[in-house]
Amino acid sequence: MIVYDGHCHVASTDFVPPAFVEGVAENVHSRLSARGPAPDPGRIADGYQAQHQDHLADGLVAEMDRAGIDRSVLLVPDFSHRMACPLTPEEMAERHHRIRLRHPGRFWVYIGIDPRHGPGNLRFFEKTLDDYGFDGIKLYPPCGYSPSDRSLYPYYEICAARSLPVFVHTGPSVPTLDTELAHPLHIDQAARDFPGVDFVLGHAGVTNVETGAYLAAHRPNVYLDIGGFASSATLPSWPHHLNRLFRMGINHKVIFGTDWPLGRMSGGLRRTMREVVEGPTVFDGVPRRDRALLLHENLLRVLAPASRPAGVVPKAPGRSRS
Repeated sequence: MIVYDGHCHVASTDFVPPAFVEGVAENVHSRLSARGPAPDPGRIADGYQAQHQDHLADGLVAEMDRAGIDRSVLLVPDFSHRMACPLTPEEMAERHHRIRLRHPGRFWVYIGIDPRHGPGNLRFFEKTLDDYGFDGIKLYPPCGYSPSDRSLYPYYEICAARSLPVFVHTGPSVPTLDTELAHPLHIDQAARDFPGVDFVLGHAGVTNVETGAYLAAHRPNVYLDIGGFASSATLPSWPHHLNRLFRMGINHKVIFGTDWPLGRMSGGLRRTMREVVEGPTVFDGVPRRDRALLLHENLLRVLAPASRPAGVVPKAPGRSRS
């Protein structure tokens, strides 16, 4: 069985702001301390940083090989408007280009975009497409913007013209960022205005599932991502959760993704994939044909220009809409 991971990150402190690590540590500390004595947040943050030293993705590729994952999407979020980052967006793009050259045929890359960088950022985005051959956009609305903000429309016009997907984080983040802006319904206007662009709702197969599934069922260009499904913090019985999701009748709109390195503490990709592919629960009662859709075909459909409808440019900002 071919398996593509549609939601992955390079486990490197070069790409993760210290403030984000501190927020993750705060959430972990809160969860652990409710059940008894817990390490202080600083110690948790140190452990997180120690596990994020795979700067060239060599360790990730080795994990993928052991787990039977053929290729993965690397997501490169842009936190720079809310947090001090080790590298600039331009430096992160160049580093991910080098990682892809180092591991040919193993990665797609969605580059992080924040529309508040101004007009020059649009040129930066086009450079990543023309010079590096990147494959889509990664948006992180908890940093303070809606994915349907009109300032993003010039990027969507490029995606429509080039048949590129837009990946949108939905659901919770670290305590200092904006949860409300990460609700899946914030994508609805953009999805209507750009029917030729596929929007992938990150984590919407894990949190806000009913809303995400509703959008995926009734918007032809909206997909769900299940990244983070194996996180014990959110889904202690994740095989049963996935099985329920895969019985909802939207398997043509669900994209498999792990959110690596999120599951590193729970046995790694090999253990997770064994439970997904060989375990008794995840695909119980799910049509065998749907497994290929879920594990690789849906991702290929949002990535393959030949299989996508022509983009439709929306009305100009400021004009009325019915």
